Amino acid sequence: MLTQLRCPIRLSFSSTDELIVSDIETVGTLYQKDRDRYHLVLTEPLVTEWNLLFQTYDILTSATIPTPRLLWFEFSPYRVAMTMQGNGQFSYRHLFEPGVFGTTRYWLQESNSLSEQISLRNFTRNLHVKGNPLPCYVLLEYELWAQQLKLGAYTLSFEIQH
Repeated sequence: MLTQLRCPIRLSFSSTDELIVSDIETVGTLYQKDRDRYHLVLTEPLVTEWNLLFQTYDILTSATIPTPRLLWFEFSPYRVAMTMQGNGQFSYRHLFEPGVFGTTRYWLQESNSLSEQISLRNFTRNLHVKGNPLPCYVLLEYELWAQQLKLGAYTLSFEIQH
């Protein structure tokens, strides 16, 4: 059984309600845990447009460059857990399962000792994993909720190039 494979990844995120679209191309590592269970770990590339803007005004110093964020997906055809961590200021964890209200948690680091947690719910409309024997495409469609208020509908997909 394959234990790991390093490969190019294209991650796409969009909102079906708003004009939010984001595409990231990077390299990730795919780990096969069981027959239908996988972990995908990737480092989000640094956003350089802001860095160039700040350098123009001499505001950015080497001490303020953020560390890259680690994105970790645990997925199968039945559920997805997505975790972002790494920059020490903001992290999140989403748990998705089709037809179920899952949890979404955001952690905001206010200072060295204080952190706040925001909990929301998500409703997974669709989860599709394509590829055999290894996954090459994952599609996740979900809604984000704060109690009885729908905050939007979103699509997250990633392509894994072997």
